[in-house]
Amino acid sequence: MSKLKTTILTGFLGAGKTTLLNRILTLGSTERVAVIVNEYGEVGIDGQLVVQTKDEIVELNNGCICCTVRDDLIAAIRSLLASGRPIDRFIIETSGLADPAPVIQSFILDEVLSARLELDAIVTVVDARYISRQLSQEEAVEQISFADVLLLNKIDLEDEYRLLEIEQDLSRRNPLARIIRTSSCDVELADVLGIGAFDLKNILAIDPNILDEHAHEHDQTIGCVAIRDYEALDPAALNGWLTRLVQEIGTDLFRMKGVLNFAGEARRYVFHGVHMTLEGRPGKMWQPFEARVSDMVFIGRNLDEGGLREGFRSCLAKPHALAS
Repeated sequence: MSKLKTTILTGFLGAGKTTLLNRILTLGSTERVAVIVNEYGEVGIDGQLVVQTKDEIVELNNGCICCTVRDDLIAAIRSLLASGRPIDRFIIETSGLADPAPVIQSFILDEVLSARLELDAIVTVVDARYISRQLSQEEAVEQISFADVLLLNKIDLEDEYRLLEIEQDLSRRNPLARIIRTSSCDVELADVLGIGAFDLKNILAIDPNILDEHAHEHDQTIGCVAIRDYEALDPAALNGWLTRLVQEIGTDLFRMKGVLNFAGEARRYVFHGVHMTLEGRPGKMWQPFEARVSDMVFIGRNLDEGGLREGFRSCLAKPHALAS
């Protein structure tokens, strides 16, 4: 039995991993892909943003697959393998705070995964605008160090001189990785899938102790606030609040994302933010059988959960007590 190729998509919060995943699933061939999406927060946003395909998609929320839900990752893959579903390839999108090392370790040391799956490549998406400040986080450094391919994304937001600076720094940190410039992760699939780039010898050179059991600990000042509400939002009020919020705490606000229910709108609204950058667009139509719900997640340092919930409450078209 030939082993199933597995690609790990990683990169710091907001770099564009889900955009890359959607590109792969949209432009992919007739391959049957099993996708595992990992999110740090208890409310899953990325799973709602993955394009509708024939592929099997599993969400792992409320922790990183490098630590808290690592056993869930192994169990999910084992379950998919045992299900009898036809699968040609696995793709795993890690959370933006995941250290790739323990994830790699799972594929090498778990007897079922090592027998049935073969790591094809670790593809790391790098945010050209914010990578310099993100490198203060150990996870961002590790994601770059273990990459086989580095997608330097959002190149439309920086000038050529700055891009060359970033590329030089990336090459210094990981001289073996191929660097590909992208905007909105617009990359040829042949550059990220089926490339056979993963080499355990290179990984051992980076971390000789990678096969030893050790717990990964996140920066305890970094937290997540997840909000879910079934009342409609006032879009003007929300826009004003978020604009003020990023002006006040944008440096420590690593990631914001949401799928929102605006009053009077037939479509859900998809929202993203990284530090001081905000963007959004209309999403899929709300269906008659669907509960119209707003999900919003904030990830950052020393977040004021009460203040964020109160700010969100002020944007409701009909104020009411938020569900906890």
